[in-house]
Amino acid sequence: MTQTRRAPVRVEKASRVFQMGDVEVPALIDADLDVGAGDFVVVLGPSGSGKSTLLNLIGGLDRPTSGRLWFRDQELTTLSDDALTRYRREAIGFVFQFYNLVPTLTALENVQVATELVDDAVDPAEALAVVGLADRASHFPAQLSGGEQQRVSIARALAKRPDLLLADEPTGALDIDMARNVLGTLQRLNREKGLTIMLITHNPALASIANRIVRLVSGRIAEVTRNAMPAPASEIAW
Repeated sequence: MTQTRRAPVRVEKASRVFQMGDVEVPALIDADLDVGAGDFVVVLGPSGSGKSTLLNLIGGLDRPTSGRLWFRDQELTTLSDDALTRYRREAIGFVFQFYNLVPTLTALENVQVATELVDDAVDPAEALAVVGLADRASHFPAQLSGGEQQRVSIARALAKRPDLLLADEPTGALDIDMARNVLGTLQRLNREKGLTIMLITHNPALASIANRIVRLVSGRIAEVTRNAMPAPASEIAW
């Protein structure tokens, strides 16, 4: 599997307001953020702080109420719906808390589904090998542990050769050992493949594995800091 393309992201004064009847509810307020090529970013904050909203805007799943976003030299906020769909399909890999695997398909077949969406896809068997599941390719989701299912979902995302991997609470449904395994896989992909990763979590312990930490409070980016020496996932103090 060749090294992924690089993916700078720029967010400029982005806000997202939801209309709840007659009430406007701000989910994200004047967010400014740059994500560099090859960064491993942990977006940290409690429930309702705007983490998922920020990720959804960057991933093209939603549009800002105001402000602008860029992916490389492409302004996302000016794209048509069709162009935004192509952006999600070709440039972004998504990993969610719940694995969203098709229960009637094997691990290999679940990854293969993603490869049919793009022209320059990774071979599904190679993608599974990258996440350490070559020997589980013929197993169905019910025959896999939670950590293995999450690694299948990571392989599925990787198979599209994404420029950016967005992970929304990817260890939220896992026990500690499985979580460390999944996070270690993400760290290795970031280190060895140069994959740019943004991971959101409410768990402050996960901040130690990133090279950049973005903290959100009440819809605002309160702080952006760096780790000079990110800790291995195996050393996370839960």
